Amino acid sequence: MQGRLHLASLSIVWFRLDLRLADQPALAAALARGGPVLPVYIHSPEDDGDWAPGAASNWWLHQSLAALDHSLRQLGSRLILRRGPALDTLQQLARESGADAVFWCRRYEPAVVARDTVIKSALRAAGLEAASFNGNLLIEPWEIRNQSGRPFQVFTPFWKQVLRSTTPAVPTPAPACVPVPARWPDGLTLEALGLLPRIAWYSRMARTWQPGELGATRLLDAFTTAALFDYGQGRDLPAQAGTSRISPHLHFGELSPRQAWHGVARAAEARGVEANNWRSWQYLTELGWREFGHHLLHHFPHTPTEPLRAEFRKFPWRDDAAALQAWQQGRSGIPLVDAGMRELWATGWMHNRVRMVVASFLVKNLQLSWQHGARWFWDTLVDADLASNTLGWQWSAGCGADAAPFFRVFNPVSQGERFDPDGEYVRRWVPELASIDNRFIHTPWLAPEPPNSYPPPIVDLRESREAALLAWRKMRASSGDA
Repeated sequence: MQGRLHLASLSIVWFRLDLRLADQPALAAALARGGPVLPVYIHSPEDDGDWAPGAASNWWLHQSLAALDHSLRQLGSRLILRRGPALDTLQQLARESGADAVFWCRRYEPAVVARDTVIKSALRAAGLEAASFNGNLLIEPWEIRNQSGRPFQVFTPFWKQVLRSTTPAVPTPAPACVPVPARWPDGLTLEALGLLPRIAWYSRMARTWQPGELGATRLLDAFTTAALFDYGQGRDLPAQAGTSRISPHLHFGELSPRQAWHGVARAAEARGVEANNWRSWQYLTELGWREFGHHLLHHFPHTPTEPLRAEFRKFPWRDDAAALQAWQQGRSGIPLVDAGMRELWATGWMHNRVRMVVASFLVKNLQLSWQHGARWFWDTLVDADLASNTLGWQWSAGCGADAAPFFRVFNPVSQGERFDPDGEYVRRWVPELASIDNRFIHTPWLAPEPPNSYPPPIVDLRESREAALLAWRKMRASSGDA
């Protein structure tokens, strides 16, 4: 259906990490005014401070913007692309188009929150209506507190409080029509944003994913049709498709958490499961961890670079560039670790069980700072989300909220033997080990004839574990916490 031409008050919808038409509250607010709508995306990575999107995220963003523009064009509209400081660009667009309102969905990164506060104030001072909406979370980070009136730092009571406090509303459908401006302002081509690298290293990533709203709904439907009902068992097996893999779609807002929630609800109800039962399903807890990450980031904005537990500032991290590079490149000599890091490089994603293993290996067996891992994941993950990335790495390092104790060191050999017993996942990503006997797939250095093409372990797992625990005990003693 083609967009209708209107001469009434024009609204700008500023798309950010909410690149969808369905369940899009900023777009809904603009449409409710009845006038034309100007959909806009502003590329302003400098406004993200130290956390401008990494290379994998930029690849995804390029594809997602193309998909959103395609969806808008099917409604007779289009997506205007600009680049530059967001406030200056919005003010310029308002002057060019005659817009008297700007609507957007909130983001929660500290630098972006500070910027958006300034933007909203400046737009209102200029006489424009300016409003932001929750389009990306089930509950706002500031809406719940613990019984002491403080932010939660333990997940289970946080999630119980969320479940008591809110029942996510049914998602709204995409509009059938978007009224268009009488005259379109100029915009940039997608290629002019420079999101794609000059060297096309992303070919396997492109074969793995379908960025955009359509790809998101297809993936959610596939998961809730099959793997959802075996999630408790399948989620830990990296060789199987036992997880939803919707995390990048949630990050870029191609799918809202309400849509994910109600996708689970529909699937459960189709099998005759009562609401009180499916609300406690383990998969919904994964949405809860995402909410918890944003809760923590809002209340503890220093945590992307500093440990939540202050005593870990004294931890004696090692400085070993060669070991860090071996970890990054999947050449550590530990099969499960290397398989995960190679999957990450090739596809921009890694199975969650393996994420925990590779993170533990970095911060405990190698004793390299969790910040190194967070930065590498930020650049290579297509689902690089500041809240979730920070939560995950501080959890692994034992220095964050509700973190795994530092003395909990994942053994990548036993983890591989338990969750990849036949080595299917390792063989997929470490082809040097494709023909090795199953008995040695996770310990190739013990094989009678270790493969020459695969490196020996860069550390001894037992010795490095003991060294990490000794460093941890010394840190606690120096902090008076022994």
